[in-house]
Amino acid sequence: MPDRSEDSSISFGPFRLFPRSRLLEKEGVPLHVGGRALDILIFLAERPGEVVDKRELVKRIWADVNVDEGSLRFHVAALRKALGDTGKSARYVVNVPGRGYCFVASLAPPAAPAAQPTIDILPPRALPAPISKMVGREEVVEKISNGLSLHRFMTLVGPGGIGKTAVAIAVGHRRSPDLPGRVFFVDFGPLRDATHVATTIASALGLTISAEDPTPALLTFLKVGPALLILDSCEHVLDNLAPLVEHIVREAPQLRVLATTRESFRSEGERIFRLFPLDCPPEREGLAVAEVLAYPAAQLFVERIAQSSGPFQLGAEEAPLVASICRRLDGIALAIELAAGRVNAYGIAGTASLLDSRFSLQWRGRRTAVPRHQTLAAALDWSYDLLPEAESATLRRLSVFAGPFAPEAAAAIASGDGLSASETLEAIDSLVTKSLISPCGARTLRYRLLDTTRAYAHGKLSALGETRQFARRHAEYFRDLFAHAEADTSTPLPEWLGIYGAELDNVRTALDWAFAPEGDTELGIALTAAAVTLWVRLSLFAECRERSKTALAALGDAGEDRIRMQLLSALGWSLMYGEGRAREARPILETTLELADRLDDKDFRLRALWGLCIDQFNNGQFGKARAFADRFADAAANSPDRTDVMLGDRLTAVALHYLGEQNDARLRIDRVHASLHVLAEKPKIFPLDLRISTQYFRARILWLQGLADQAQALAARNIEEGRANGHALTFCSVLGQAACPIAFWAGDFDAAERHGTELLDHTERHAIRLWGLWARAFNAAVIARRGNVASGLPLLREELNRAGDARFLPRFLPLLGELAACFGGADQVDRGLDVIEDVLTRCHDRQELWYLPELTRIKGELMHRSAKHSGDAEAHFREAMGIAVQQGARFWELRCATSLARLMGATGRNTDALAVLENAAGSLTEGAEIADMRSARELIAQLR
Repeated sequence: MPDRSEDSSISFGPFRLFPRSRLLEKEGVPLHVGGRALDILIFLAERPGEVVDKRELVKRIWADVNVDEGSLRFHVAALRKALGDTGKSARYVVNVPGRGYCFVASLAPPAAPAAQPTIDILPPRALPAPISKMVGREEVVEKISNGLSLHRFMTLVGPGGIGKTAVAIAVGHRRSPDLPGRVFFVDFGPLRDATHVATTIASALGLTISAEDPTPALLTFLKVGPALLILDSCEHVLDNLAPLVEHIVREAPQLRVLATTRESFRSEGERIFRLFPLDCPPEREGLAVAEVLAYPAAQLFVERIAQSSGPFQLGAEEAPLVASICRRLDGIALAIELAAGRVNAYGIAGTASLLDSRFSLQWRGRRTAVPRHQTLAAALDWSYDLLPEAESATLRRLSVFAGPFAPEAAAAIASGDGLSASETLEAIDSLVTKSLISPCGARTLRYRLLDTTRAYAHGKLSALGETRQFARRHAEYFRDLFAHAEADTSTPLPEWLGIYGAELDNVRTALDWAFAPEGDTELGIALTAAAVTLWVRLSLFAECRERSKTALAALGDAGEDRIRMQLLSALGWSLMYGEGRAREARPILETTLELADRLDDKDFRLRALWGLCIDQFNNGQFGKARAFADRFADAAANSPDRTDVMLGDRLTAVALHYLGEQNDARLRIDRVHASLHVLAEKPKIFPLDLRISTQYFRARILWLQGLADQAQALAARNIEEGRANGHALTFCSVLGQAACPIAFWAGDFDAAERHGTELLDHTERHAIRLWGLWARAFNAAVIARRGNVASGLPLLREELNRAGDARFLPRFLPLLGELAACFGGADQVDRGLDVIEDVLTRCHDRQELWYLPELTRIKGELMHRSAKHSGDAEAHFREAMGIAVQQGARFWELRCATSLARLMGATGRNTDALAVLENAAGSLTEGAEIADMRSARELIAQLR
């Protein structure tokens, strides 16, 4: 029990409060009150009858930790509960609405302090020598040194191993010239009896004190003149040290105190300086040596390698490994130094591979370092051994999380077995102040354990045989969370991803445990099914595919049909959207449909029909795709969910568009557009954003109908909406289905290049392979159309060959037509004709008719260039024009009319040519500035 000999009590009702000892008694018996609740009571009781503003209270209790008002209300409620303050009879703490809180209890006179026992004297300690080279902390040392000129009591707070002691020593040496012989260093690390803090300080000052109370002698010495007192490793003696330091600072006006600790003193006049990890190189491909060495963590790593192994120069191959090591060690200086010491034995790659093993916690550092700084485990043991049981249990249990976690998740998983949810949150609060847990998250409060702390705590969890119990709780929590997330269709996608997307690493960790030998496959199967929505909305189709395969293999033949249906649906969709022409997708989706029919599950029936329709699109069977679209529309017709009907219209509109029926497609897509205002929820069965995906197909249809201005304006809005939406696959389609092709057809190659570059960057950032293949080929076509056929043509051929079977996806059709046209521009007409014949055969065989007018026109242009076939060119232009008219594709009609008029004008038939071109151009009321309209106007002027 803390020594209360100099601690004046505050008595009220049946209670006595000892502020310095941080003790509350009820009728003489110690009463347990949480740390924050006790802080609130002490602060309010020292200002009885005064209304304390909530903001002032939060600032005093939490110092520089960012918390909301809800945390204050929570701890005040806990305090009232402990005091029995129901608001009816005994009242101690009241809320003054709009202002704050007030301590209203009647106070009894304080008891007189008792005499202090005799204390021993410990040997003095000198200011240690500075570290030979301080890396990455020069600015911090300068700030603290300057800060001590303004603030008389500063605490340097941070987790173990972050470098607090080194910084404090550097500050001491920085201030020594101004304070000759008056900079004193006190290391509390070896001290085990906290009642000896005063004599430990006296020893460091070189004082021999025989009096029972050394404080007066300390004050006499410290009042003599300016001095700097550095108190190191204070966290385990704070209860005794905090009131003493507060008293000394108040009574010795020329004294400056700098303390290092893993939690703040929470004393009057204290100025907290949080020491953060060293900045680490970012996780990015292609980091150069100079970029890596621009970060202090990497500088420290390389510097310590040179110290232990001799001259060292970082190479280009090793630079990314060093960046990774620094990130994985969270920029913790001690951890980086210990890892650097292994490089001589294991090399950089070997050291990086060993970081995942718990062996790395035992790596030893300098022989001359104090024991708690010789290994990471020792540094963490020091903090762990100081924890109360509730906090050590909480820390162990939280090690099952991967990355950041929400307070409610922590309470659900770490509570139980003697710990309530409120006690768990209180323990987390305390662990934050002790720098063992870090708050993170800009918008909502989340916590994380540093990786080294997590590895240490997980070792403790395993040693006590608790891993399976809490890993199971972790997996169960995220199974339930994502079951709820799947049903959450009303939250906008960016907000949904902000809530649930941050849990991806926790889902992965839970699944890895569940399917491991010591795990629970049944739980893993359920979690996989629940997490499908997360993978789809993050566009992680490859991961969804592999996780679904694992779950289906574990399910076997005897599993429940419903969960089999869910997993098969996920596997089919991930193959369809992730790989495009995946042969195995169709039978998987057909089985899904059979199970949905057997179970009479409407949602999964529609999911299967949607998938089968898209699969037919991907494989070029547009007639069959239309049939599946009709089946989907029929199944959705009686659905109570209006979005199902909208999805049916959208699916049918896309089928009609590819079949070349633009007018009917426009009717369907406009019907969806007209209903979007009632769309309150995200459709359960659709992986893209319905609003945005409706508009990019609508823009394509408008363009082909000759409504260029509307199409361009819609595409521009669509880009902004898609970018803001945050769904990776949707934004690929925004750029690839509308923005890129419309800019290309408009002859705006600057915009086409800009959109194509953005699409390629986006696909590489999100690993969306199919759209990446298309973007590379599209960018090559832009180069060629800018007039650089010599560079663009071979690049376009190379990228189309690289695409492999993906060339048969509908989106590649215009690029194949451009390849044929480029051959013509390079005077390789026969090769162009070979390509165009193959592509035309594909279109007729697959009923892929939307691009047929343009392909037929390109064939006519190639024939016109060929002496052998030039006589057939006009027939092809007329055929192309007829198809365009039939399809309602006025843009293709204009292009075909221009090619035909140019040919007719070259043979002296200007009047007929003029009639053809004026008829086609005159029917268009938009797009005056697109390239085709400018070409048509120039040709009309020539023909006249």
